[in-house]
Amino acid sequence: MAAIVSVQNVRKTYADGFEALKNVNLEIKEGEIIALLGPNGAGKTTLISTICGISSLTSGKINVDGMDISSDYRKVRAMIGLVPQEIALEPFETVINSVKFSRGLFGKKKNTAYLDEILKTLSLFDKKNAKVMTLSGGMKRRVLIAKALAHEPRVLFLDEPTAGVDVELRKDMWNTVAKLKKQGVTIILTTHYIEEAEAIADRIAVINGGEILLIEDKDALIARMGKKKIRIDLVDPSTEVPAQLASYDLDLAADGKALTYTYDINSERTGITGLLNDLQAAGLQMRDVQTQQSSLEDIFVGLVQEDTK
Repeated sequence: MAAIVSVQNVRKTYADGFEALKNVNLEIKEGEIIALLGPNGAGKTTLISTICGISSLTSGKINVDGMDISSDYRKVRAMIGLVPQEIALEPFETVINSVKFSRGLFGKKKNTAYLDEILKTLSLFDKKNAKVMTLSGGMKRRVLIAKALAHEPRVLFLDEPTAGVDVELRKDMWNTVAKLKKQGVTIILTTHYIEEAEAIADRIAVINGGEILLIEDKDALIARMGKKKIRIDLVDPSTEVPAQLASYDLDLAADGKALTYTYDINSERTGITGLLNDLQAAGLQMRDVQTQQSSLEDIFVGLVQEDTK
C-alpha cells in the first residue's frame, strides 16, 4: 500500500527556542486509519497543523500524494480535510449552508446529492435545515466533519473528534469513521481515548515530547508488547505467598483470596504448568482461573513512562 502522506525529518522550533517537533518521520498509507496517541503537549496537534500547512515547519519535508506542502500548497490543501479540536461554527447559519460554504471555498461545483450523502452518513440529514446553535455538542462535531468532507478530500485529519462527547455518540462516530474508510478516505486520528484507537485504528503511532516513539500495526503491537495475567482464585484465603512459590513473583490480593501471575505471551515457556503444580504442592486449592491480556492503554502508559525516565 503506497504512502499518501510522507513526513521526513521534520522539526518545528518556535521563536523562544521551544522545539515542538524533533526529527519526526512518519509514513501514512493510503486508505488506512492511523491513531496518533500522546499525552497533552506531546506534539500531536502541532504535527497535524504542520502537515495541513497551518503551521510552518522549521526543517524537513512533507509530501502529500507526492506533492510538497510548501511548493504545491493549494493542491495539497484541496486534498486534505481537517476537523479541529475547537468547535468554531457560525451559530445562526443552517447545517446545509455551512457545509455548502466549505465546499465553495475550494471552488467545487454544486453537488447536492454528494452533500446530502455526507449528511446521511453523519446522521445529520434530518437536521440539514436546522440552525447550528440549536444542535448538541455531539451534533456540532459531526457538522465539523461534514464541512471537512465537503470538498471531497482524500485525507482526513480528526483532532480529538470525540472530546466531550458521551459514550453512545462516541461509538456512533467510530462507525462513521469506518464508513469513511470503506469509501477510500485516509484517516489520521488524535485521541485521548485509547479504547477509540484500539477499536478503529489499523496502526498506532505514539508521540511524546515532540518525538515519535513507535509506529506499528495495532494487532502486532498488542501481540508483541502485551502481557497476559492469570488470576487464580483460592478456596481459602492466604495471608502470604508460600516460600516455594517465590520464584513466580506472584501478587497476592489484599483480601488474600487471589493470586495474580504475569507472563510474556511470546515466551517459549509461560511457566503456568509449573505454577499450577507448585500451587497444589504448597497446599493451595484453586476455586477458579481467569486470564486477561494487556490492553493498548497498558502499553501506551508503559511507553510514555519509559520515555520520561
